[in-house]
Amino acid sequence: MVFDIEMIKEVYAKYPERIAAARSVVGKPLTLAEKILYAHLWEGNASASYERGNSYVDFAPDRIACQDATAQMALLQFMQAGKAKVAVPTTVHCDHLIQARIGADKDLQNAINQSSEVFNFLESVSNKYGIGFWKPGAGIIHQVVLENYAFPGGMMIGTDSHTVNAGGLGMVAIGVGGADAVDVMAGMPWELKFPKLIGVKLTGRLSGWTSPKDVILKVAGILTVKGGTGAIVEYFGDGAKSMSCTGKGTICNMGAEIGATTSTFGYDESMERYLRATGRDGVADAANEIAEHLTGDDEVYANPEAYFDQVIEINLDELKPHLNGPFTPDLATRAGSEMREKANANDWPLNVEWGLIGSCTNSSYEDLSRASSIAKQAFEKGVEAKAEFGINPGSEQVRYTAERDGLLQNFEDLGAKIFTNACGPCIGQWGRYSDPKNAPKNTIVHSFNRNFAKRADGNPNTHAFVTSPEMV
Repeated sequence: MVFDIEMIKEVYAKYPERIAAARSVVGKPLTLAEKILYAHLWEGNASASYERGNSYVDFAPDRIACQDATAQMALLQFMQAGKAKVAVPTTVHCDHLIQARIGADKDLQNAINQSSEVFNFLESVSNKYGIGFWKPGAGIIHQVVLENYAFPGGMMIGTDSHTVNAGGLGMVAIGVGGADAVDVMAGMPWELKFPKLIGVKLTGRLSGWTSPKDVILKVAGILTVKGGTGAIVEYFGDGAKSMSCTGKGTICNMGAEIGATTSTFGYDESMERYLRATGRDGVADAANEIAEHLTGDDEVYANPEAYFDQVIEINLDELKPHLNGPFTPDLATRAGSEMREKANANDWPLNVEWGLIGSCTNSSYEDLSRASSIAKQAFEKGVEAKAEFGINPGSEQVRYTAERDGLLQNFEDLGAKIFTNACGPCIGQWGRYSDPKNAPKNTIVHSFNRNFAKRADGNPNTHAFVTSPEMV
């Protein structure tokens, strides 16, 4: 199903003229990030060139996404604006208020029983003001957005830091506070300091156990948790084109962990395939008509140092699987002997008690299928899991398809718990302990994005390591 196709066509119809105006004022070839930013100026066609990291600029985002925890205050504020309907397409997603404890069905019902007042309020306000409402259990906001609403070259804001996930489909998607979202809902401009630009050139091709997750884990190790602050990270190169759309989404998602304003990739064949696979042929056809405007100019990628404020190059042929952590997502360590040596030196617990797959970072069908294949092989060879195991599918579409194709059964054969299509342990919604503050020192491994102390289970002694689903 295609949502808001007329809006998308209107955005694309303006692109040629707005890019031409941007070229005129900037006076040089443009990165993808610059194209999207200049195409979404509140004033329309650019009349001046903006200074990166200094100029404050008004923008006109195409859409807004809100999750249930932050949407409450935002909608209460919007109700005071005196508007009959939101000015741009907006959605609300109920994914944060569901605790993972027993299993999908019971956990979902418990959340509905405990938070029914919140869910009912969000649904009724959404219905009144023309806002799309995704009920509890429908999925994690960012996976649902990628499957249904994201489109190449678009600009989106969302009341969650991992809104940046939509960069995997070529958007400039930025996490904001509720007040900013309300301004745009009410038809007002959104102000942002014009970002600096970091280019990441990807050469080679992923192989073996190495995954897209390892790209951003490597980048986090290079830039640290604050190295991307005030910048848009733009990925390009043959290595970028070789990745799947959901793999690109994983990389963009964890751009939040390096402090980046957002991250993005240029439109390519993998994005077109994903759009068509998710029933959005109309969006793919429209994007193909202006494809030259939905990626950076050739001159930029041929000589990136002349157009980006910082350039990083990663050879995917040489990249190895990583485990980042504990207690910070930028402590990058290659899996294997390097990790064992570091763990022994720092007295990190070597026994892994839990493995968790899911979150908005790694809960796509592709993520589950790769991990499920490994689980199936282990089960067939008689290997028993030495740790407890939990899965959070990213959306009902992912869960249904994974169940249909036997992926979830492969996990359950190894003793895994299938939790609700929601954030769950990634944001601390995990009923692991009755008294987490006094729980023992332990290690968990997960495919999430953050691993700060107490992040997953409330236990300050839990050493959490971030990695890919297949490594989990």
